Amino acid sequence: MDKSYQPEAIEGRWYKIWEEKGYFSPNGADNPYCIMLPPPNVTGHLHMGHAFQDTIMDVLSRFHRMQGDSVLWQPGMDHAGIATQMVVERQLADDGVSRHDIGRENFVEEVWNWKNTSGGQIARQMRRLGASVDWSNDRFTMDEELSRAVTKVFVELYHEELIYRGKRLVNWDPVLHTALSDLEVISQEEAGHLWHIRYPRLDGKGYIVVATTRPETMLGDTAVAVNPEDPRYADLHGIELELPLTGRRIPVITDSYVDIEFGSGCVKITPGHDFNDYEMGKRHQLPTINVLNDDASINDNAPEAYRGLDRFEARKQIVADLEAEGLLEKIEPHVLMVPHGDRSGAVVEPYLTDQWYVKIAPLAKPAIEAVENGDIRFVPENWSKTYFDWMHRIEDWCISRQLWWGHRIPAWYDPDGGIHVGMDEADARRRGGLGAEVPLKQDEDVLDTWFSSALWPFSTLGWPEQTPRLDKYYPTNVLVTGFDIIFFWVARMIMMGIKFMGDVPFREVYVHGLIRDAHGQKMSKSKGNVLDPLDLIDGISLEDMVRKRTTGLMQPHMAPLIEKNIRQNFPEGTSAYGCDALRFTFAALATNGRDIRFDLGRVDGYRNFCNKLWNAARFVLMSTAGHEVRAVPQTSPADRWILSRMNHMVAEVRRHIDEYRLDLASQRLYEFIWNEYCDWYLELSKPVIYKGSEDERNASRYTLLHVLECSLRALHPFMPFVTEEIWQRLKTPLQIEGDSIMLQPYPAAGQADAEAEAEIGWLQSVLQGVRNIRAELNVSPGKTLDVSFQAGSDTDRERQERFAPLLTGVGKISIGQWLADDEDTSGFSVALVGDLKVLVSLKDLVNVEDELARLGKLLEREQAELKKSEGKLGNSKFVNNAPEAVVEQERQRLDEFRTRVAGFKEQIKKLERLLD
Repeated sequence: MDKSYQPEAIEGRWYKIWEEKGYFSPNGADNPYCIMLPPPNVTGHLHMGHAFQDTIMDVLSRFHRMQGDSVLWQPGMDHAGIATQMVVERQLADDGVSRHDIGRENFVEEVWNWKNTSGGQIARQMRRLGASVDWSNDRFTMDEELSRAVTKVFVELYHEELIYRGKRLVNWDPVLHTALSDLEVISQEEAGHLWHIRYPRLDGKGYIVVATTRPETMLGDTAVAVNPEDPRYADLHGIELELPLTGRRIPVITDSYVDIEFGSGCVKITPGHDFNDYEMGKRHQLPTINVLNDDASINDNAPEAYRGLDRFEARKQIVADLEAEGLLEKIEPHVLMVPHGDRSGAVVEPYLTDQWYVKIAPLAKPAIEAVENGDIRFVPENWSKTYFDWMHRIEDWCISRQLWWGHRIPAWYDPDGGIHVGMDEADARRRGGLGAEVPLKQDEDVLDTWFSSALWPFSTLGWPEQTPRLDKYYPTNVLVTGFDIIFFWVARMIMMGIKFMGDVPFREVYVHGLIRDAHGQKMSKSKGNVLDPLDLIDGISLEDMVRKRTTGLMQPHMAPLIEKNIRQNFPEGTSAYGCDALRFTFAALATNGRDIRFDLGRVDGYRNFCNKLWNAARFVLMSTAGHEVRAVPQTSPADRWILSRMNHMVAEVRRHIDEYRLDLASQRLYEFIWNEYCDWYLELSKPVIYKGSEDERNASRYTLLHVLECSLRALHPFMPFVTEEIWQRLKTPLQIEGDSIMLQPYPAAGQADAEAEAEIGWLQSVLQGVRNIRAELNVSPGKTLDVSFQAGSDTDRERQERFAPLLTGVGKISIGQWLADDEDTSGFSVALVGDLKVLVSLKDLVNVEDELARLGKLLEREQAELKKSEGKLGNSKFVNNAPEAVVEQERQRLDEFRTRVAGFKEQIKKLERLLD
């Protein structure tokens, strides 16, 4: 083995071998185990959320593969309608043409060309992360087979009257000219205004004041609403008002939805441009007036003075006209949430338009029952409450998008406006009884990408054909996903799976949290706190990070702010931590929490863990080289102890993985390998390796190799590369058959050895007590300490005598006499092991006065820091105004200062007793 651990030298090499040999493809006929990869966008690149989620799925896949299950981790990509269309449109724009110039058919061909040459970068990046997906069965939502499944589902739902076309309010992007899903809308807090407008009463008794954040939408008002319990407006119920600037008459209605405290307590109702107003309009049978065109300019339903104006230009003109007519009461600054399209950045408008919808209630009912009766289990279980809340309030699903890239809706219109739906035009004609002489025109819209991804668990397995893979792997075992798409994706897969397969698509839904930065803040490009997983694996300089994040921005003016924030967050860039360290960090963070704080310090710590494992393996191989190692019964307490501890570890790790607690599994692996195997057993084995009998040496060599090999197999799903590299060196001395660790069985837990654990536990306690005293007194690790004993039991005496070689060899101590129970111990520092006193002689060990002076300075410094921290937390302005994460960090610092102060005081007391 190389002297130092170099991840870049092993990771790419091993992944290539695994993939070329087909190790990721399902093997065996029994025990199917299937996970569906949530399909990333074909335009996407690997971000922290992907890497976190993929790590979880890979751990589960590798674990079950080593269990002997026939594992299918099904990969694929989503065609990402809006994102992909925008990418190709920008490329055309660079050549001076638009999609309209080349036509729909040629544009779609351009998109396919882009997909085949530039798309799918994320698949290449997943390989860098070690994802063991079945690449031989990679899928794409626009593949011919999957497209046929999408069409079949649409046709069947339509002819069952579960899909219909209707005019309703949708999220509308006025730049892209398409409806958006809620997930494609990002609301941002922005500074705006609240305009207070006077609406004259038609009874001549003055006016009422209405507050609005969007004055241009008043052109579509059809009522003003007040709360029926608001005493200020009891005389307004049922009267009519004049809608300013339009000459229209609108009524005053009462509705308990109106917030008495907001604005004036009078609310303008615009059913055509507000989702809440739309629902209120339906309750009160109000007309719905749309005053916007597709591009958000004012249409002909508004007064002539505003027609054709952009919505924001119209806003300025309307405010000026209201002021000129004395109808503007006042303008107040107001902070509000403004919805933006996540791709175009445009302010999204609620917009009344014809779209295709899925009638969702009949599909939702069995999907709710599937979770209620336990056919599907959410992990953690509390997410089922979120699922039920959404499902019981579910509304019909808008599935059409005004794009060219995607699954085109299989509906054709005849000259009379009749709709004909079929698998293709010929099928639509046959179903509608139309002859060839009747001209048909296909709907221009495509389907929402969530429609095709809702079929993912069975379309990827070959449906609507009854393929062997579909028979074997449906229903799948577990879906791994974030809580933010429980409704958008999880619920829809459940509905479609039950509808078309007659069974749920998965048995369990493991819902993980979302990755935040170290302070709990959402990762954002503008905040400069975004991390690229590949940058953490390979390392990146600060300048390269700045260049990478500020090149090709959709909003170039943001570049200076992004650069400033990057320089603050990552002044030194990032080190090359390697893939295994990053994966282990993700596993360690996979708690049941909603938000997951990512700290680079954790990655650095697990890079050190890889080094520790590497160096331990080098020691073991050097210690066993040239010797024939045989499996023999272990008789020494140290050998029996490490085997027992390993059995505990394996049992606990298995249980934690089965319960989706990868954080606890990784913690247990870390503790065993670092502390119990490397820190304790390797040290306990050295006296035997160097000075024991041949039988003792052989037993110790075998135990060193055997426990390391088992530990590597237990660790492999979490750290696949370093474990493979080391395992290849161990299989020969252990005479193990096999080409790869990933094809070896996962370790099974054996019996615990309580006697050995008690004995070595005693030895550890004695040695740890001595080490603590050494550290407290700042004594060099190389200096031999004189240690005596007092009190204790006959068992303590027997163990001290039997373990004397280990105590002196491992602890760097010289063993003195047992003191009588009443003998003076003032010249010793004491550690307690049960009733046993472990006494470290202080004679000639330290210069007491010098040590007191040193500790006094340290105590003085820590007390000063403690006082500053107490002052901060005693300041209500700091506690109330600083970010919660900063306050919590300060509380943790305060606890650390208090602990250190108490520790220094205790050390000073011990030394002062020597001067008495």
